[in-house]
Amino acid sequence: MPFERFPRRETTIMLGLATAYMLWTSLVVGLRSDHYVFRGLCLALYFTSDTTRKVFLSLAFFAIYWVIYDAMRVLPNYEVNPVHVQQPYELEKALFGFDYNGSRVTPNEFFAVNTHPVADVLSGLFYLCWVPVPMAFALWLFFKDKRTLLDFSLSFLLVNLFGFVLYYAYPAAAPWYVELHGFEENFNIPGNEAGLANFDRILGVNLFHGMYAKNSNVFAAIPSLHSAYPLVTLYFGVKMRRRLASLVFLVILLGIWWAAVYSRHHYIIDVMLGATCSVATILVYEKLILKTRVNSWMERYAAIIR
Repeated sequence: MPFERFPRRETTIMLGLATAYMLWTSLVVGLRSDHYVFRGLCLALYFTSDTTRKVFLSLAFFAIYWVIYDAMRVLPNYEVNPVHVQQPYELEKALFGFDYNGSRVTPNEFFAVNTHPVADVLSGLFYLCWVPVPMAFALWLFFKDKRTLLDFSLSFLLVNLFGFVLYYAYPAAAPWYVELHGFEENFNIPGNEAGLANFDRILGVNLFHGMYAKNSNVFAAIPSLHSAYPLVTLYFGVKMRRRLASLVFLVILLGIWWAAVYSRHHYIIDVMLGATCSVATILVYEKLILKTRVNSWMERYAAIIR
């Protein structure tokens, strides 16, 4: 079937969604430059060519994730439940603390005074992989196995939904917050790049500072979704029997887990709970969701984007 750039029904739906999105961000979320970029990219992908339209449809679950994540600014989790600052810290110290210079410290406290330029750069590079690597894998799957792409992208969305529920059920401060503010609650602060500031300083960039200054989820340390994404990616790499890719994903997984603690963005317990979200996602998706009508819906959707 020849490519129809502006089919009446689909064009009406796309422009309607784009308009609704901009109204939502303007009136409720707060309009930013990245909202224009997101809308423009979606429309460009849908209307440019048959291939780009299929790319857009294939990555729709990633787009839904972004919209939901951005919408969390409207109702911060600290307005829903009490913020836990001291409890995660005390639990981390009880489980993983050790004696250092005559005091019992958490791994984060140890890394706060024991850094190295090579480790600083590596931690930043690993931490930057948290979304680009899953997205790159998704684009590769677009050309190799579109049904697996849909399974992977829907699992990516699902692991985020699990994580977001925990964000609101148990708002928690990151290690850097305790380092800077102690156990007092202070809601009027931006995010902080913590140990990743060393990456910016060494390379002479403003990457992580700019990134975390815009972060609206200051009290969303539990679970560590940075730690969850690479495990889901690794699972699908293994499932696809791609040995080299799986090895790369494993290295990135371990690197991100280490960087999360080294940079003082997460406790080890946060990383463990992020991994638990991934395992729960895989089990729920494979053992429950695919046993329902969703499986046939995904088959029909895969046929559309082939």
